[in-house]
Amino acid sequence: MNTPAATLGKIVVIDDDRPVLMTLDGLLTRKGYVVHLANTAASGRSLVEREKPDVVLLDLGLPDGDGMELLREMKLTWPDLQIIILTGQDSLHNAIECIKLGAFHFISKPYAPEEVISLLGRALEAHNMQEETAHLREETLELKKKLKRAEAYFSPKARSRKMQEIYDLVRRLASSDASVLILGESGVGKEVLANHIHQSSRRASGPLVKLNCAAFPANMIEAELFGYVKGAFTGAVADFPGMIQESAGGTLFLDELAEMPPELQTRLLRVLQEREYRPLGSTKTKPVDFRLIAATNRAIEEALESGRLREDLYYRLNTFQLELPPLRERREDIPTLANLFVETFAGQMGKDGMALTANALEKITAFHWPGNVRQLRNAIEYAVVLAEGHTIEEAHLPAEIRLPAGLQTRRKATTSSVQSLVESEKQTIIRALAATQGNKKKAAEMLGIYRPTLYQKIKRLEIEY
Repeated sequence: MNTPAATLGKIVVIDDDRPVLMTLDGLLTRKGYVVHLANTAASGRSLVEREKPDVVLLDLGLPDGDGMELLREMKLTWPDLQIIILTGQDSLHNAIECIKLGAFHFISKPYAPEEVISLLGRALEAHNMQEETAHLREETLELKKKLKRAEAYFSPKARSRKMQEIYDLVRRLASSDASVLILGESGVGKEVLANHIHQSSRRASGPLVKLNCAAFPANMIEAELFGYVKGAFTGAVADFPGMIQESAGGTLFLDELAEMPPELQTRLLRVLQEREYRPLGSTKTKPVDFRLIAATNRAIEEALESGRLREDLYYRLNTFQLELPPLRERREDIPTLANLFVETFAGQMGKDGMALTANALEKITAFHWPGNVRQLRNAIEYAVVLAEGHTIEEAHLPAEIRLPAGLQTRRKATTSSVQSLVESEKQTIIRALAATQGNKKKAAEMLGIYRPTLYQKIKRLEIEY
């Protein structure tokens, strides 16, 4: 068997007539196919299972079995497999029966080479069309799943009034290319809402490209966003398109926008105004075509006053502003979300039919959820893992959710006090660094701590200076 460098498809030929095998091998290999040969039913079935061909050429008269039975077995195992029957004139009736069993077509011996090639080409077209259809079905199914998950967050059915208002606004702005700014605490579902906006828009068939500005060092965000040409800087060994280019025809989602360096925000504003950009190291500008959705968990007033978010960029983005409420302010949404997550995780773990007991749901609804929807999702996943039967009991929930409401309140107050102390420590270090013009040795001396301790605190508290 010869394997050419470029192939049109993979073919398995099952025939006990060696001259036929050799003839078809030579003919199909010359035409650009990868050909695998078998002379028995057993070896043919094993070959099909191992090689997963595009088309099978099958003779009905095999020494160790009935070709029609093999056809029936293969179509049962691989329903989309294209099978062409090789038959003599004396078994024409059987060939017709094979068509009824799902064979693509049949060809009578002796056959002309062009007849084989023509029929094989048609079978491959049918195979490719089936693959494309299956791929489209998978994409459609996945899109439906995403929309279902998004609908669970933002559907108007049995939802809180605040979420109904957001849903209605999203529906109205879906056909627009206007920029959107999403506000809300960490974990409320800002990225999920961005997905929903994209999937509801006329750009849904285009890419949704995401960049979390807090996940990259400041000096890397520019390269990730704008891309670069080979040689733009040390380590730029090849061109990199950047996320602006990758989002062409679709949506660019910038999460934690206020963590983007202010000077880079200025450059982003220019891109939005002029609808063109220039990669790092390049002298040529490129046109852009994307919709921008941005999000931040910082209070807008604080972000603007501190300079973390430039006013001119804020006003450019603020065509539509959506503020997602924390979960504690929309408790009527909690049961629906909890049941959605139970269904999702139970399905993933092969525990279909699992449900929350009334006591468990009561505890979940009463909890204050400082981590919002993300924390609820994690808690349900934890409970589904622990539960062994078809019900999730109160005992399966994380410990902090099972606490009495009074203890939850005290723990929440304690947590707030600790957070206040951490913020106070952070501001003290920032003032010491400012007083010493960033000299960490002097700042450590001023604070009465060792310099390595100061470095550790700067890293832990995420202080940039």
